[in-house]
Amino acid sequence: MSTHSNSRDQVLNYPVSPLAKRSGLKGAQRRIGLLMLIPAAAAFVLVILYPFGQALGLSMFEFTLQSIEPVFVGVDNFQAVLSSPEALQSFFITLIYVGCSTLGALVFGLGWALILNQPFRGRGTLRAMTLLPWVVPSTVSAFIWGWIFNSRYGVMNAFLLEIGAIDMPQAWLSTPEGAMLAVVLTRIWRAIPLFMAFFLAGLQNLDREQIDAARVDGASNWAILRDHILPHLRPVLMVVVILGAIGGLQDFDTIYALTGGGPVRATAVLSVEVYRRAFEQWDIGMASAIGVLWVATLVPPAIFYLRVLVKGNR
Repeated sequence: MSTHSNSRDQVLNYPVSPLAKRSGLKGAQRRIGLLMLIPAAAAFVLVILYPFGQALGLSMFEFTLQSIEPVFVGVDNFQAVLSSPEALQSFFITLIYVGCSTLGALVFGLGWALILNQPFRGRGTLRAMTLLPWVVPSTVSAFIWGWIFNSRYGVMNAFLLEIGAIDMPQAWLSTPEGAMLAVVLTRIWRAIPLFMAFFLAGLQNLDREQIDAARVDGASNWAILRDHILPHLRPVLMVVVILGAIGGLQDFDTIYALTGGGPVRATAVLSVEVYRRAFEQWDIGMASAIGVLWVATLVPPAIFYLRVLVKGNR
């Protein structure tokens, strides 16, 4: 009897291995992590997934202000969108807007990051000031640039008249080219701080001895940028381009506050087209169909961005 009791006590008091302790700790941490994800998952379902499901459902109905009740039409709205000259024009304008603004922000953001990476007095203050356009609300940015491009008292006309580039004030926001230039420059101005921050973070890990050795060997600034800096920043470039494209595809308030999508639909990107169809023409079915296709354009860069993040964390 005592022998059986002693053996039982030995089993109960057997020391737990460090591996088992770590496994139990990891299991507890995993459960806590899943619990902490519940609020974010609930917010995602309520704010994003559920409205998208509603829009996907409405895109299959003919639903206008004159409709007594929605009428199921299947994929007719999508066919109408893909055959509509206005919708196809919005797709084309969106590509121009996203491509030009992302490329411009990439070039200026990288150049500004290279400047701010150099040691000089007041560098920290200048870095902080560079973030101001990113902090300013987008509608405020639109009003600032609307004042810059104003035909009567705008800074753009005053500057170009001063240097002799033009001989009379130009109505920038009244022409398709001028309006597109204005919205692209506004987007670039707002995106430069974010791009600069990413590039500056990447430049902090660049081996300065490698750059100094290249300069000793007689390499030019362009050769150093091409052969050393850009290859080092390749992962950052990928992330920045994807984020810039996603941000440009989502942009609405800047364009609507600055040009309203005009003149003559010259800046009517997909987001503005969805707004016009839904709240000006009250064609909810068509607006939902355009919105679904708009989201479809966001999916490829988002998936690619997630793959880059997952690969980088391995």
